[in-house]
Amino acid sequence: MVFPTLIRLSDLGLLLLRLMVSLVFFTSGLNHLKDPAGRSKSIGMSKGFTMFLGIAEVLGSLGVAFGVLVQPAAIGLILIMLGAIQKKIFVWHIEFWASNGWNYELMLVVMCLVIVFTDGGRYVLWA
Repeated sequence: MVFPTLIRLSDLGLLLLRLMVSLVFFTSGLNHLKDPAGRSKSIGMSKGFTMFLGIAEVLGSLGVAFGVLVQPAAIGLILIMLGAIQKKIFVWHIEFWASNGWNYELMLVVMCLVIVFTDGGRYVLWA
């Protein structure tokens, strides 16, 4: 290990990761909720399902950020991203590295997997 003293900051690193994931999903969820009709057209889903996604993203992001049921919250966010990846690949036929490719969604899946595998680190309110 090149920097062995940094290992003691791993819980801080996990907190920062959780906050970044939370910020992305919270803002995405708010966008779904602010204009559900417009968002539903852009993602090809019903208005009701778009509102459900917005609520799920906001609640999942809050769980991840504040450390409340971190693993279930992160798993829920993973499922949302897997749905987005499925839509981009099989419905819209978007390539991985396209300007709106699914590399972004896959990166969020991996970030959420780290949260699931580590239970979010020590800085949580309720695991």
